[in-house]
Amino acid sequence: MNRKDQIMQRQQELLTAARNEGRDLTAEEQREFDDLQRELETLPDEGTPAGVPASGQRGMDEGEGRNRETPADAARRAIAQERQRVADITALCRSFGLSPDEYIAQGYDMGRARQAVLDQLQRTGTPVSARVTVDEQDKFRDAASDGLMMRAGVAVERAAEGAQQFRGMSLRDLAIECAARSGEDTLTYLRMDTSELYSDLCRQFYNPTAAFPAILDSTIKKSVVQLYNQVPTTFQAWTTKGSLSDFKESPDHEYLIGGLGDFEEVPENGEIKMDTPKTELLPSRKLKTYGKQFSMTRQAFINDDIGFLTRVPGLYATKAKMTLDKAVYSTIYNNKKIWDGKPLFDAAHANVMTDGNKPSQVSIQQIILQMQKQKDPFGDAIYVTPRWIIVPVGYEFDLAVILHSTQVTGSANNDVNPLYNYPVNIVQTPVLNALAGDKAAPWFMVADPMSARSVQVDYLNGQETPIVRRMESPGVLGYTWDIYTDWGISVRDFRGIAKNPGAVIA
Repeated sequence: MNRKDQIMQRQQELLTAARNEGRDLTAEEQREFDDLQRELETLPDEGTPAGVPASGQRGMDEGEGRNRETPADAARRAIAQERQRVADITALCRSFGLSPDEYIAQGYDMGRARQAVLDQLQRTGTPVSARVTVDEQDKFRDAASDGLMMRAGVAVERAAEGAQQFRGMSLRDLAIECAARSGEDTLTYLRMDTSELYSDLCRQFYNPTAAFPAILDSTIKKSVVQLYNQVPTTFQAWTTKGSLSDFKESPDHEYLIGGLGDFEEVPENGEIKMDTPKTELLPSRKLKTYGKQFSMTRQAFINDDIGFLTRVPGLYATKAKMTLDKAVYSTIYNNKKIWDGKPLFDAAHANVMTDGNKPSQVSIQQIILQMQKQKDPFGDAIYVTPRWIIVPVGYEFDLAVILHSTQVTGSANNDVNPLYNYPVNIVQTPVLNALAGDKAAPWFMVADPMSARSVQVDYLNGQETPIVRRMESPGVLGYTWDIYTDWGISVRDFRGIAKNPGAVIA
């Protein structure tokens, strides 16, 4: 290998290394490449007499020399083409959830890579999925919303990137930032006093692209969801949850199937007898809407009342869940008639104790045994499994002793406590105290719904948390929001719940 071949080989090594790494030549590599090129140009061509520079050969055709691509230009062009190939193949594969590494390493061009991707999808049956990218405006709104929540003292588990920089912004500063990002003349907004700025912001009410009201909406909705989930209600511990798609009152289209005949012996060469199951339509269910309206006043904006965005919506979210909690306990406390025309707790339902007293070892055993004697609508025995004891405030510590003591309290013979570690969960609620007032406060035993159902809470399309919607309210100087929720309470079966009338709690 002569010197010319050695130079060209080294230049090719430099170009190949850069192309494989998807980059330009480094400064050091570029200097080496240029030095080699200058040396190459001084070497005589084959058949050229010694002493005649290779560049002299180009002088034979100056026009051709001016149009000839230099090796440095060729290197840059090759690197750019390789980068484009890698980028195109990567984008193609990522859009279908595939890895581009194999196609890039094997030197596929775009056409071959596209065919390989199609072949792969055909073999695996992988569906084509569309990806929606988050633009800068959405990122800004998420960061600003999380920043407002953090400033108001609400914990944000996964704050959006950049939220910290908005944490110290006032509402006025945030409004001006929104204007600047939308291309408005920032100087005009800086010259406005806070009252004028608020009036201008109110004119953005119906603009779907306006950032400031959208950020307020997002902050309020996040606050409502987070605070709603933190409300310490207890109804959800023992009720079942359902979903309805509309507000029409209609019977549950699920029929209870039962009343099957016992299996009978089939003698040799005998005939298996036909049996027809009996059915019973379950009780009806219906949703209703409950809501309130609140507004962010002009004074709140001028005073930079950032707590309004979380405190006021949080109060309404709390009230929404407590309203539902109270409605559930009112259902079992008020003991209204159910679908069969009889009160929920009635002697005909065999789910109410005759003598009212506070929870004790004896009274708990009695109510458990009463529930376990229940029969299904077709007269067959069912296996009821008591799971929760619902009591007003005042019995929790007595129950802890009753359910976790190995001996019967007060027994002279150290009798074994049959309720020791009995698998019943205590649900204590002050709602029963409030409903009872100075009267006897009842307590209840509820079965595992897999054995026998009791009360169910239905939501519209399964939406539990309240919905928040910005509205325009005549006569209100400020932004206004509706907060509402859709739910319904129904007694699914009386066999899964029993009542003791209780006693007056001192």
